[in-house]
Amino acid sequence: MPNGNPLGILRPLEFLEFSSSRLGYFPEPLAFSLRAWRRFSMLHKETPYDIVHDVETLGYGLLGIRWQGVPVVSTVHHPLTLDLISHLGKARSWKERYYNVVFFPLIMQGIVARRIEGIITSSEAGIMEIERAFRVRRESIHLVHTGVDLEVFSPNPSVEKVPGRVLFVGNAQDPRKGIRLLLEALRLLPDGVTLVIVDEREPKKPYAPAMVRQMGLGERVVFTGRVTQEELVDHYRRANVLVLPSFFEGFGLPVVEALGCGTPVVVTDAGSLPEVVGEGEGGFIVPTGDSRALASAIERITRDPSLAREMGSKGRKRMERLFSWDRTASHTEKVYEIAAERCRAKGKEEG
Repeated sequence: MPNGNPLGILRPLEFLEFSSSRLGYFPEPLAFSLRAWRRFSMLHKETPYDIVHDVETLGYGLLGIRWQGVPVVSTVHHPLTLDLISHLGKARSWKERYYNVVFFPLIMQGIVARRIEGIITSSEAGIMEIERAFRVRRESIHLVHTGVDLEVFSPNPSVEKVPGRVLFVGNAQDPRKGIRLLLEALRLLPDGVTLVIVDEREPKKPYAPAMVRQMGLGERVVFTGRVTQEELVDHYRRANVLVLPSFFEGFGLPVVEALGCGTPVVVTDAGSLPEVVGEGEGGFIVPTGDSRALASAIERITRDPSLAREMGSKGRKRMERLFSWDRTASHTEKVYEIAAERCRAKGKEEG
């Protein structure tokens, strides 16, 4: 409720946001986009803007900005249809299924995605998902790899590797990240192989820690909790291998960060991960859901330091070639130019 003024909830936008959330809808993309449009309209009068770049909102307010003659592009790593499918798979009742279906603003996002000048995504897998989920024309979707600061995420030969250390970076509470698969693989590996899990969130329900206890892996798994960027880089440098056994990834930022630090990776063939790692370059790609293949790939790297160094070196070169911020900025600028030209062409047609 609004601080100091409870009746403020009756203002149209505030009431829409409040009441729709009571029905199970996720109103933030819509409400934020409408507020952004209102604020944009004020600022645009003072200093006209050339383009607006949205990040994964795709709310109706963007169409308001577009109607003012300003081109709009949006970055979408993956459409929310994948989240909906995952949640429906875990639903235990019709009530849960209802709330899952109404929660995600998929209709709105599809309408907006088809009407703005362009969509930016970070992988070919993302392009296919956006094309399928939102029915956006292929020529309106642009591949721009997410950049990583390769000066920060860089190798340091003076930092010694910890023998047998496996690293996982991500939301260990999300089953789609494959943490159960990784723990099953760890049980197949020698006791000298240990796992460090970097997850900045404090779990409300201890999904991953509970599995560690159930599998009897307590002495071989460490949860770091929230870490600083400097500490994260140190974890990448000290690990023998980063493992990301996801069931889908729109990009997989930890993979790029690890390879930037010269640490090889083991990933599944899910979503964009094979595109990021590259065949035979920065690590091994194993079938999704196969814990034995995962364990075998981890064992090969942890047992063979020269192989790990070779993969780490190739992976670093691949990151420099494909994932620098300079390259990301250059490709994004080209998308802006295309979007501006499309907006001008539409204006001439309408005129």
